[in-house]
Amino acid sequence: MQGARILATGSAVPDSSISNKQISSIVETSDDWIATRTGIKERKILTGLDQSVIDLAVSASISALNKISMNPAKIDLIILATSSPNDLFGSASQIQYMIGAKNAVAFDLTAACSGFVIAIITASQFLQNGSYRNILVVGADVLSKWVDWSDRSTCILFGDGAGAVILQSCSKEENQFLGFNLNTNGKYCNYLSIPYKENQYYNDVLNVYQGTFNHIKMNGKEVYKFAVSQVPLSIMKCLNDLKISVDDIDWLLLHQANERILTAVADKLCIEYKKVISNLAEYGNTSAASIPLALDEVLNQRKIMNNDIIVISGFGAGLTWGTVIIKWQN
Repeated sequence: MQGARILATGSAVPDSSISNKQISSIVETSDDWIATRTGIKERKILTGLDQSVIDLAVSASISALNKISMNPAKIDLIILATSSPNDLFGSASQIQYMIGAKNAVAFDLTAACSGFVIAIITASQFLQNGSYRNILVVGADVLSKWVDWSDRSTCILFGDGAGAVILQSCSKEENQFLGFNLNTNGKYCNYLSIPYKENQYYNDVLNVYQGTFNHIKMNGKEVYKFAVSQVPLSIMKCLNDLKISVDDIDWLLLHQANERILTAVADKLCIEYKKVISNLAEYGNTSAASIPLALDEVLNQRKIMNNDIIVISGFGAGLTWGTVIIKWQN
């Protein structure tokens, strides 16, 4: 078994943004109400008719590649974590073509807000077992396209964005991926979903129903209870398996869903809030993009130092949740 490490990160967000004040003009709410309950002040939104999740994913990927001057042809595998592809058959192949990664296999991974965590864990396994040398993992979503803008419970939350990381196999001594924990409970899949809507079109000759997908549906109260109860357990399972103390954690990077969730999880773990990475105020919930987007920002700000322990946890639709613990090495 080899090790796996992160070589570079990149991110991209749309130029257009929607403020809480703008949202309060279309649904009954206010800037103060949204900010107090979610920590969100604005969200970036993809607006062009000819723009899709691929535009953001490609931009984030090129940003990561440029930071290390890597030839895209050296990428062996591309994993796109998204729940809002521009093609239901898969969108990762478009990234492969557009960045010039001619030697890479590419596939989509759908796990909503847990998608990026599951994707980097998947990538680390390919690297550690020697299957591949260089892997590009992209977390990207444009959930603004699936929001019901008349539904106050969801339209205030979601924004669009993309984050990318390039991972590479390495020696065991250089390994950054210390351990992980993944979980699913499909019993509560209806708590957060974009359900398929049948009976839209009916062919009476073939007796075939054809439908479409609905808008985002969410039971916010139950999702909150799930996150603040299960995420700390997942983190503690990882820490205990690795014999790492909570006091050893330098950074807590959670899926950027809601400021109250971030605070509650940190409080349950007795982690000082200054160790919690948050960019919710500016971007809102960008689903699979939220973790790599926040990671790229703090790395660009040079906040993460050599040998820092970073606990990363994603949680969301499925219901799925998971944790990966990284020891940063420059």
